[in-house]
Amino acid sequence: MKIAMWSGPRNLSTAMMYAFGNRRDFAAWDEPFYAAYLARGGSDHPMREEIIAAHDSDAASVAQQCAGPVPDGKPHWYQKHMSLHMEGFPLDWAATCVNVHLIRHPARVIASYSAKRENPTLADIGFVQQAEFFDRFPGPVIDSADVRRDPEGMLRKLCETIDLEFDPAMLAWEAGPRPYDGIWASHWYGVVHGSSGFAGAEGPLPELTGDAAALCEAALPFYEKLAKLKL
Repeated sequence: MKIAMWSGPRNLSTAMMYAFGNRRDFAAWDEPFYAAYLARGGSDHPMREEIIAAHDSDAASVAQQCAGPVPDGKPHWYQKHMSLHMEGFPLDWAATCVNVHLIRHPARVIASYSAKRENPTLADIGFVQQAEFFDRFPGPVIDSADVRRDPEGMLRKLCETIDLEFDPAMLAWEAGPRPYDGIWASHWYGVVHGSSGFAGAEGPLPELTGDAAALCEAALPFYEKLAKLKL
């Protein structure tokens, strides 16, 4: 089985990758198209040049690998994908995957993202792109708030939905980086590197003002479209 987990940034996506990557039967791949996205778009993301130098920036080559054999002789492969990376890139490989859509309320995404990179745009946070991906590659929808509130219950439900046996190893892992982390982990993954499992339930939504509040309002319909379908 190949799982293509689609999300935007700051969306529990790394913790989910660690959960699946902690299984003995899974290989994991961290944002395969990130370098290609940066090389094509000239974005000012942190560590841009280092990412392009360290990872494959040829989208066709990456797509071919996504469609290829699972690495390390494992039976299953978890691919963590950002929907915002994919415009104009080959996508036929995704039809061979179990596509899962991980969502998070935009107020939480914007508050978290803004702490790492100032003045995000709607394109930066991926809600529009994810809704479009769902239309083309539908699949189970899982909300990060539900995972944090009940990790075992939600992961069991997801595994059952995609016909995968649940493994308790998904619930806890050793703190620190992983060999499959992208080079960008040093900028983005500090909190999850300090974790040994999913954080507890989230509190009230953050209060946003000004441009951040307007951005949340713009993103909310796309979140709500998928939230209606969540497990």
